[in-house]
Amino acid sequence: MADPELLTSTSPLASPTSRRSFLKGVGLAAGAAVLAPGMSEAQEAAPAAAASPPGLQELGRGAQAVTLKVNGASKTVQVEPRATLLDTLRMQLGLTGAKPVCDRGSCGACTVLLNGTAVYSCMQLTMECEGDEITTVEGIAADPKYAGLVNDYCEHDAAQCGYCIPGFVVRSAEVVAKGGYPSTPEGVREALAGNTCRCGAYSMIFEAVATATKGGAA
Repeated sequence: MADPELLTSTSPLASPTSRRSFLKGVGLAAGAAVLAPGMSEAQEAAPAAAASPPGLQELGRGAQAVTLKVNGASKTVQVEPRATLLDTLRMQLGLTGAKPVCDRGSCGACTVLLNGTAVYSCMQLTMECEGDEITTVEGIAADPKYAGLVNDYCEHDAAQCGYCIPGFVVRSAEVVAKGGYPSTPEGVREALAGNTCRCGAYSMIFEAVATATKGGAA
């Protein structure tokens, strides 16, 4: 009777092959394939680490502590490198005045003041704002300097749904604080061109800002 451990090829020229030796060969080949990539990665990692520029601080992907100056107060938050200023203000600091609408820097509903300049907070990384002065619509509403501006918005009924209005108020605060913008209707439109009102309440908004900048009713 033929040995069950013996596999015989159908070719008359082939020599008999042991099943045990065949399986051993397959196992050794698989082991070599597993070990080779690990050795290659280790060899590649060494020169990469050596090539790191001196003084480079690697923060990684995890959350990092960042201290922000928001509405005159110092706030320390834990944020990932990808976190936007808008998300941090809303989710971690509870300042929900800035609104997430387009999330691509085109509508202005998330506008805040960064060192006195109006910016889209959805386009700012939180880590890039460390040490900067950040003013949200909540800070503007609490600042007596802007009481006249806020009152003009109310007097002219410059809102419908109100979702875009915080961004308009922040942008208007920049106009009032910096000055230099014409207080004519055309000048006000140009100053607020980066903000969008989907309800179409532009005429009342322009009137409010024109009044606040001493231009009278637009």
